[in-house]
Amino acid sequence: MVAEVEHEPIEEAEAPARRPLPRAFITTVSVAVALALWEVAGRQINPVFISYPSAIAAAFWSLARSGQLWSAFSESLQPFAIGYGLAVVLGAPIGLVLGRFRLAEATFGIYVTAGFAMPLVALVPLLTLWLGLGFSVKVAIIFLMAFFPVCINAWAGVSAVPKSLIDVAKSFVASDAVILRRIILPATLPYIVAGMKLAIGRAVVGMIIAEFFTAISGLGAIVINAANNFDTATMFVPILLLVVLAIGLTALIGLVERRIAPWQAEIAGRNE
Repeated sequence: MVAEVEHEPIEEAEAPARRPLPRAFITTVSVAVALALWEVAGRQINPVFISYPSAIAAAFWSLARSGQLWSAFSESLQPFAIGYGLAVVLGAPIGLVLGRFRLAEATFGIYVTAGFAMPLVALVPLLTLWLGLGFSVKVAIIFLMAFFPVCINAWAGVSAVPKSLIDVAKSFVASDAVILRRIILPATLPYIVAGMKLAIGRAVVGMIIAEFFTAISGLGAIVINAANNFDTATMFVPILLLVVLAIGLTALIGLVERRIAPWQAEIAGRNE
């Protein structure tokens, strides 16, 4: 008799895990496809109503060569930088204080909430009456538009800090200043960064509102003059420049967050 030989099943080799596509590659492809579709569709429409990327690029080159674009961009960027910077410098500490101290929250929290809900555009005529039509009123409008997202996010971040951490610090006789600096601020940092990112968009809107409703200058002047001349391609140039500015600043803030708070990216799994 021939002995039967049992054959063990051969395990199939596991296929190597596929590496996910880089985010930068996906974003680049997405933008390229969107621009291509815009180019094709835009050429089928009357240029008075909408333009397309190649025409906008030609208008950009014309404005850039004449120096008009960079002069207007510099003029718009100055009040933007000061107004947004003041909003971050004042908004984050005030939000931390509101979230940390019950008396401050009960006293001033309602005003911050009301200011965020208020249609700030309606205050532009009053601000121009107080501050005139120059540089100061533009800074004030941008500051008011950007302040509340930063402040409210910092306030919400403090409220989300686990009470057990604060109790442990108090058991070691830590002062309020130490608790705020060593526990609350690191835990609240992602909220503050989120508020700063939201504030960028609102600050850009505030900058254009300021240039539309006060002394017409900067990038807002290019938009208005091009619209009055039915030059849609030129009108899109400052708009897209502001979009690129907002995206760049948002990415920069994210980079700073990863440098000063690398643990947050690891916790959220965003470093893969």
